[in-house]
Formats: sequence, structure tokens, C-alpha cells
Amino acid sequence: MIDTAPRWADRAARLTVLTTVPSGLWRLALGVGIPVGFSGDLKRVFDSHMPGWGTAYVIALSALAEALAFLTVGLVRPWGRVAPRWLPWFGGRRIHPLAAVTPAALGAAAVTLITWSAALGGWEHNMSNPDSPHGTAGVIMTLCYAPLLLWGPLLGAVTVDFLRRSRA
Repeated sequence: MIDTAPRWADRAARLTVLTTVPSGLWRLALGVGIPVGFSGDLKRVFDSHMPGWGTAYVIALSALAEALAFLTVGLVRPWGRVAPRWLPWFGGRRIHPLAAVTPAALGAAAVTLITWSAALGGWEHNMSNPDSPHGTAGVIMTLCYAPLLLWGPLLGAVTVDFLRRSRA
């Protein structure tokens, strides 16, 4: 296996991690009770759970998305080829390339499908709800979620590069 990833793949992996940050921050604002533009019934629903159990949910969702995006970095770093020594049972062992490529490829496909189907109709449908954020709040929400459109394609490109280097 080639030891180092090309510069573009390293940058793409690091950028992948950043694609989840704006939406995570937006969800955290919602979770701690900062008004993000919802009104009517949606506002009442969110206000009844946030702050509260809904806060734990949005924190967990944001942390999960960030952790999954961070795994992309493993495709360009040594710890993506050899498990870190501190891991019980697996520490120091070589990771079979397909153990990384398979979930990465499936994740890239799933994230691309989900985000792009939202962008190509689902988002507009949801934002047309009168209780959804409109005006500046709607623009901010949209801008916070827009970077997610890059997550799947970036992960896919880094995965293809990892597979190419693994076969070399």
C-alpha cells in the first residue's frame, strides 16, 4: 500500500469533517432554546422538548454526524490502515481495506442520496410549511445545511483514492 495519500485526498478528507459543522451548530442552537425561526405548531413542539430531552437528541445527532465524517480522515491517515494500539483486541492489527472501503462506499452513497434528494425537492417542500423558518432565519438554516451536499461526494472520492492506493 502506498504510504501517503495525495494532497487533494487529504484536503478532501479534512473538508469532509467540516461539512457537518454548520448544521451541527444550527441544531445545537435549536437544542438549547435559541429561536431559529420556527413558528406556530412547530415552534410549540420544539419548545416543549428543547431544552430538555430534545437537546440530548440534537447533541447526539450532531456528535454522530461529526464522528462519522471524521472517519473519512482514516482513509488518508495511518490509523485507517492499522488500528491504534490502544484499541482492545484490534490494537496494532492491519485493517483489511474492504473493512474500510465497504462502509465508506455505502456511507457515501447513502449521504449523497439523502442530501441530494432533500436538495432536489424535499427541502423546498419542508421549507414551504408556514411554520418553518422564513426570511433571514430560513436563509441561515439553508446555508447551515448546504455544506452537507459535499459530504457524500467528498467521501466517495476519498474512498476511491483509498481503494486505488490499497491495490497498489
